[in-house]
Amino acid sequence: MSGIWFSDVGWAEAADPPVGIDHHRPTTRSGVSPSQLVLPNNPAARLPSTILEYLSGRFTHIGADVWQQRMLQGAVTDERGHPIRPATPFEPGLRIYYFRDLPQETRIPFDAVVVYRDEHLVVVDKPHFLPVMPSGKYLQETVLVRLKNELGLDDLVPIHRIDRDTAGLVLFSVNRRSRDAYHALFRERQVDKTYHAIAPWNPDLAWPIRRATRIGASGHFMQQTEKPGEPNAITDIRPLAVWGSRALYELKPVSGQRHQLRVHMNALGLPILNDGIYPELTPEGTPDPAQPLQLLAQRIAFVDPLSLQPCEFVSARQLHLGTMNSDTPA
Repeated sequence: MSGIWFSDVGWAEAADPPVGIDHHRPTTRSGVSPSQLVLPNNPAARLPSTILEYLSGRFTHIGADVWQQRMLQGAVTDERGHPIRPATPFEPGLRIYYFRDLPQETRIPFDAVVVYRDEHLVVVDKPHFLPVMPSGKYLQETVLVRLKNELGLDDLVPIHRIDRDTAGLVLFSVNRRSRDAYHALFRERQVDKTYHAIAPWNPDLAWPIRRATRIGASGHFMQQTEKPGEPNAITDIRPLAVWGSRALYELKPVSGQRHQLRVHMNALGLPILNDGIYPELTPEGTPDPAQPLQLLAQRIAFVDPLSLQPCEFVSARQLHLGTMNSDTPA
């Protein structure tokens, strides 16, 4: 079984501690789970004398004074539950937990709506602009932390994720014992996901389209791009309605690469309306609530791995076409 862990450099998925080892993972603080890392164990490398020295060297953007303050506040502990102090010696292979903090966050004025909840799942309809999980400058202003605080579910974990810019359905696991059964649905591609998007219309393309390409890192960490090689990303695309120079599309991802839908639409010459990453990366600033990315995780369906009953959830949110060349759908 795996869990989601958070760090000062984003999020990572890591295995739970081995069975039989008594790990003392701290509880959440204000809905925020602790970050974790394992101290390196490389006999050939020069090892720091203290854990503070190691953390200050690894996270240079944070600073030794911040780490020291966290330690003095009891916000850094080891796998045995012992507090780590500024003078605590470096111990190779030790797993440590820590809580990060951010300056006062500006509230994102949009709320996720819980559309379903039972002892295993919480399904929410997420708005544009609200991140699913803590990362970078977002901590309290995320769907996960808000839900933990509102529902009192400290062990809540997202089963999958969508971009901050994308609206729509997200599934969360409530119960650690059943979590892997739901993760397996996504690993084994047993989930039917449908997205809606608004983008330019091109009647000259041979519709419908199955886009099967290889997606990998681009020159900027914020962007992905299509690359030569064996396809690792497949999306089925078809138009649902046409208004002048724009169309409403149904996108059905078969795989799950980062930014897959945005990359595939852009590669077809059909960048999604209001996309600030594709085709050109725009400076990040205060998002314009009137111009959200026109991409919606509209529907998700699967056979429940526990009850074996079919499940289907549909977003109540809608996309907006903006200024049209014609008010009449084709």
